[in-house]
Amino acid sequence: MPIDVTTIGFTQSSAADFFGRLRQAGVKRVVDIRLHNTSQLAGFAKAGDLPYFLKELCGADYVHQPLLAPTEDILTAFKKEKGDWTTMRHRFMELMAERRIESRLTPAAFAGSCLLCSEALPHQCHRQLVCDYLNGKWGGALSVRHL
Repeated sequence: MPIDVTTIGFTQSSAADFFGRLRQAGVKRVVDIRLHNTSQLAGFAKAGDLPYFLKELCGADYVHQPLLAPTEDILTAFKKEKGDWTTMRHRFMELMAERRIESRLTPAAFAGSCLLCSEALPHQCHRQLVCDYLNGKWGGALSVRHL
């Protein structure tokens, strides 16, 4: 039976909408897969505040998992240097293979979890790539829903 996992981005979202979507989805743990999770630009999603808000507003736990984040080089090439998505996708998929994330995590570890990054939509976001990669390695073990 597939493990239900959700994903969410915080940009272009109010705190009320963001935490409301998590609460409505019944998320039990937010897995922060951002490389940088302390930026002032993150507002309500800064790592220093997010665990408190999640516990108080959603009854959810928080964990930072940089193993599932792109490297600084990959992020810079895509974001700051306006690289193309195909290159970003290829480089990040290779990085996950090098890291062997499929053998360092288990599908059960994602049960009730929501992968968090910054992008509002998943279609050009590394959270989608993490799910695609792991489902490829785990035979479709994750049933993914984007909030």
